[in-house]
Amino acid sequence: MVLLPRCLSHLWSSRRHGYWTLLFRSNPSSLDYLLLVLGVLAAIAAGVPFPLLGIIFGQLVDDLNSTSCNASSWSKSGVESGIQQKVLLLVYISLANFFAIYIHTCCWSLFGERLVGRLRRQYFKSLLRQELAFFDNLPAGEVPTRLTSDMETIRVGTSEKVGIFVSSLAYLVGAYVVAFLKAPRLAGTLVFMIPAFVLMVSLGGFYTARFTRRTSSHLAAAASIVSQSLSNISLIHALGADQRLEAKLIDILSEAQRAALYKGTAAAIQFGFTFLVAYSANAVAFWQGSLEIIRAAEAGVPDVTAGAVYTVIFVLLDASFVVSQVAPFLQIFGAAAAAAETLASVAERTSRIDGTVVINDDPPTPNSWDIKFQDVGFAYPSRPESQALKGVSLSFADGKFTAIVGASGSGKSTLGGLLTRLYDSDAGSISLGGQNISTLNVRELRRHIATVDQDPAILCCSILENIAFGTTSTMDLDPEQRPVSSRLFQMTRMVRQGEELCSALRKEPVTVQRLFEQVQQAAVLADAHSFVQDLQHGYATLVGVAGVELSGGQQQRLALARALVRDPPILLLDEATSSLDSISEQKILNALKENRNGKTTITIAHRLGTVKAADRIIVMHEGRVVEEGTHNELLERGGRYKVMSEAQSVSTLVSAEPSDVSTTASSISTDIKALQATTRRGSFKSFRRPSFRRSPASHNKQVEPQLRWAAVRNFTLLARPHLPSLVVGVIGAVIAGGAYSADAVIFGTTVGRLDSCNGVSKVKSVGKLAGLLFFILALSAFLANSVGGSAFGRVAEKVVFKIRILTFRSLMHRNLQWHTSGGRTPALLLSYFTADTNALAGLSGVITGTILTILVNLIASILLTHIIAWKIAVVLLATLPILLGSGFMRLYAVSSLQVQHQKLYAIPAGISLEAVASIKIIASYSLEGIFDERYRQSLQAPYKASLRALAYTNFWLATAYSVSFLIYALAYWWGARQIIAGTYSQTQFFIVLPALLFSAQSCGQMFALAPDVSNARLAAMRLFNLIKDEMSAHPVARIEGGVEKKAPEEDLEKALMSASIAKPGHESRPMAIEMRGVSFVYPDRPDTLVLKDLDISIQPGQFCALVGPSGAGKSTIISLLESFFAPSSGTIHLDDQSITSTTTTTISHRSSISLVPQTSTLFSDTIRFNIALGAHPFHSPSDAEIVQACVQANIHSTITALPHGYATQCGANASHFSGGQKQRLCIARALVRRPRLLLLDEPTSALDTESEASLQATIESLRGRMTVLVVAHRLCTIRRADRIFWVEDGRCMYSGTHAEMLVGCPGYRESAAHQAVG
Repeated sequence: MVLLPRCLSHLWSSRRHGYWTLLFRSNPSSLDYLLLVLGVLAAIAAGVPFPLLGIIFGQLVDDLNSTSCNASSWSKSGVESGIQQKVLLLVYISLANFFAIYIHTCCWSLFGERLVGRLRRQYFKSLLRQELAFFDNLPAGEVPTRLTSDMETIRVGTSEKVGIFVSSLAYLVGAYVVAFLKAPRLAGTLVFMIPAFVLMVSLGGFYTARFTRRTSSHLAAAASIVSQSLSNISLIHALGADQRLEAKLIDILSEAQRAALYKGTAAAIQFGFTFLVAYSANAVAFWQGSLEIIRAAEAGVPDVTAGAVYTVIFVLLDASFVVSQVAPFLQIFGAAAAAAETLASVAERTSRIDGTVVINDDPPTPNSWDIKFQDVGFAYPSRPESQALKGVSLSFADGKFTAIVGASGSGKSTLGGLLTRLYDSDAGSISLGGQNISTLNVRELRRHIATVDQDPAILCCSILENIAFGTTSTMDLDPEQRPVSSRLFQMTRMVRQGEELCSALRKEPVTVQRLFEQVQQAAVLADAHSFVQDLQHGYATLVGVAGVELSGGQQQRLALARALVRDPPILLLDEATSSLDSISEQKILNALKENRNGKTTITIAHRLGTVKAADRIIVMHEGRVVEEGTHNELLERGGRYKVMSEAQSVSTLVSAEPSDVSTTASSISTDIKALQATTRRGSFKSFRRPSFRRSPASHNKQVEPQLRWAAVRNFTLLARPHLPSLVVGVIGAVIAGGAYSADAVIFGTTVGRLDSCNGVSKVKSVGKLAGLLFFILALSAFLANSVGGSAFGRVAEKVVFKIRILTFRSLMHRNLQWHTSGGRTPALLLSYFTADTNALAGLSGVITGTILTILVNLIASILLTHIIAWKIAVVLLATLPILLGSGFMRLYAVSSLQVQHQKLYAIPAGISLEAVASIKIIASYSLEGIFDERYRQSLQAPYKASLRALAYTNFWLATAYSVSFLIYALAYWWGARQIIAGTYSQTQFFIVLPALLFSAQSCGQMFALAPDVSNARLAAMRLFNLIKDEMSAHPVARIEGGVEKKAPEEDLEKALMSASIAKPGHESRPMAIEMRGVSFVYPDRPDTLVLKDLDISIQPGQFCALVGPSGAGKSTIISLLESFFAPSSGTIHLDDQSITSTTTTTISHRSSISLVPQTSTLFSDTIRFNIALGAHPFHSPSDAEIVQACVQANIHSTITALPHGYATQCGANASHFSGGQKQRLCIARALVRRPRLLLLDEPTSALDTESEASLQATIESLRGRMTVLVVAHRLCTIRRADRIFWVEDGRCMYSGTHAEMLVGCPGYRESAAHQAVG
């Protein structure tokens, strides 16, 4: 009893904030209100005919009773005439019912589609409005999960099922109206069903919503892991981290499974309770009805006849049946309301720093662009106990060039974040031109600032759009009132389709042409124009997700061009050239110097050579300003700056003459290079692997029909360990299905003997017996549905749990070429884990039990009716193909629509994923409007596809429902004729009739679940097509053992191992590298030769380096050594093992290699977890090993200074750490493996001098114990290398030691000169 007030309180709360609020959320238009009103009215109209049917049947009972009790006055012609009239009436009702159903299903389907569209836009728009602190603790997969699975849950819960539910309620109300008109006292007795159903709804809804929210929360966390893994698949492969991530995923999914099991049990009990109420009502009705007949007979006033009692019982029985059949909808509505509440927490959140607010009036321009920080204190919201800035006071003079240097984590980048109001300071003030920036409009403030972040954040669009987004005019409207950004999108797409850029540009308005000129000028200043022109589509080239198609240096140049095209009064450069070679860097610095034109320029840098010319240099340490002055002034003081300068000096003097330099430092002659280039162009096709030209089947391609049986077979295989639960579920479904036939037997037998002419005593005994039997049936149906539904729910959740694990495993085991080909993106592949597995999980225990119960009911009713009255049953059975055919057509239509939806909604999901990953650059450049417009446009295609499909799919749904009326008419006509002819008795007819009618209604109700079944069927085929290799390679028992038993980490990893690679030995000798004649093209860029007959040889234990211009192919060499791709020609050997191919048997060498990638990537977990990911796949590192690696990477002291030490959370996208700290953590992650080969791709680009010196010392200590290969632009990092390779234009042009390269390699010598700090 204590729970009742809580549940009723929840029901009242849900009325205000739950489902009812959901229907009117997001500012519906007049059309939406019209659809809702019309849908409700049509649904009510669709429910009214059923009570009318009860009246007709009641009249039939009275007619037939009159013939049996008054045989002398019976008229055959009169009865047949009445039958014909009632049959015509039923036909008319059937037609009216068809149109009513069609209208309300179309209205509600359209209403749900429009509602979800508005919610998507509202959620995404609100997301873009949030301050950066909101995203710091936001899981990586949170947004795609909300915009896919949660939105689909809302769509299902606000579409045609609402109309069906309203129609069922209208039927219930109509049934009670008819019942009170026919037998008021009997109807009043049965009113108790209403509060009983309300109690059932409130209790069931309360617990279902609670556990749905828990399940959704855990699944969002799991999706976050999968999303991060897919976005960094190359790093996962390099680390061999898939097993550890899978173990973490299992822990989270176990919690989700536990909550889902509770939800399924609550829903099953709720479903069983509907039958308990319905059949108990029948028990009371027959007992009370018999008393009413006796009372009327004894009083001599036939106001309550057997026909009236029959009508009351029939309509209330049927109404209860229909309401019980829509009980699964309550679970769907509850899930929709819970999902909406989760979305509302973001959609209705007020941002503390809203950069989307636009001021209509022209805002005042600051008098000057000088910037002042006064006693500024700040701690990141995710780490409030750790002060990033401590009373900082400094100024940036208007029009001057100011540099900020210092150790990683000293607060340099934090200053930039506060200036652009990505965060607000906790103490002190920041002013611009004498005005406190907190009083300025955020959007206007950012309009005057252009930033280049240390992470370039290149967006997934064309190069032209990436640069143009730096201007403030991309959201301006052209003469045709179209945003300029849409113009750029259309124009670049036409260029990629074959149109010349000049031709496409001439068709555009002057504003677009002028913008293109500005983009070109900015690209020239950023030294990007030359490499852009060499690309196949030039400025229209797509750069891929996160700019993956470009090198790190090329990405940084685009980011710089994006800042320069704005031509702002304030330019903020945060490690803007860290990934560039020295020559390119110097070109850009000179261009920036010439283009400064009075700009207030703030540069954050570790390379002191880039800031020597600054008007003022600020040195920071541990959140405080410790030194200020010019380059020379700071050197003279002999403080921290001088120490940093001396550490970075690169001597360009060598004692050896050029003739004394080793012949290994030799160049390739111009004639040979020209000849090779010519030959290569002529024989280019010979380098291509056929596999590069294949286009794999897309994610949403409908699999072949034979895979359907494979899906069933695999699902059965996964469910086999849960056979006992499955048997319990089947037994429950059989009992529940048989209960309908038992109901028909009790009902028909009782009605046939309930006439007063049979005598009072007999009527009374029949009523008592019927009441007893119905009460027994009520208890049986309650137990069968509750226990059976719970058992099916357990099996479903256990199987889906395994499928989720296998899906993740399969995605992780696919090679990088598969991930980057066939139009696959991380967002698209994430839908396997989110949308597909959720669709499969949609077949919960209640829904699965309902479907099986319906099938059992159909079979049982057919057998029963053929035994009782086969002549009637045969005729009625002939109509079943019509009913089933219309249902299957509905199912087919829904299947086609879902395939299309799955593909089209992958594009909006990709945009949302990119928006979260790039929110910092979106906020800095006020790109919220552009992304909002891109997202809005991406939703139009799915919406239009839905409109086209609605009319078709709902036609078959209306047919499946309304055709049952025609069956009623046929049954009424044919059964009455058989009774008149004396073939069958009245009792036999009333047994056959409800049995077949219940079956017909069940089939119609089953097809209302067609979307859920269809989604699950298609999802199962897609998923099993993906995981079939995993299932064939690894027994289910092994999966079960790893899943069910909470083993220690090492045992769990072994149990979950999926790669067919034997555990390597403990060999620790360094690795040799031999690359001979290696050429390479990326699969998605087959016309661009990246490596050209490359020859590199590295002896075991050597410390070697790859240097050269940006985009020369250095990082590609690292990718080939990791076997991310196979070379197009040539051979690669590590020791004596060839790794030329990328098959599973040739990638075991990865466990002996550690990689520090160019982009510092950490997962949203603790520091300890992130570093442990780098350990050998079969080894769990101890705390001592982790600490040792962190000490070597010079990050241990930083970690121990944090309040939670190694248990500190890194946050989404490692937002809790600076760029240098992230890079040092990645280095520690690589060192904890103690590899035979250490690959470092730009490991010091974001490091301060102290950390760089520490890394150099670490590399020196490792020399001889492991082979080290470094890609670097900072020559001080690799000047002690045993051999340095100069890579340019895909070839190794020179090689030698530092001294040899200074003499023999002009490019190296020039780079060294540029990096000299003296």
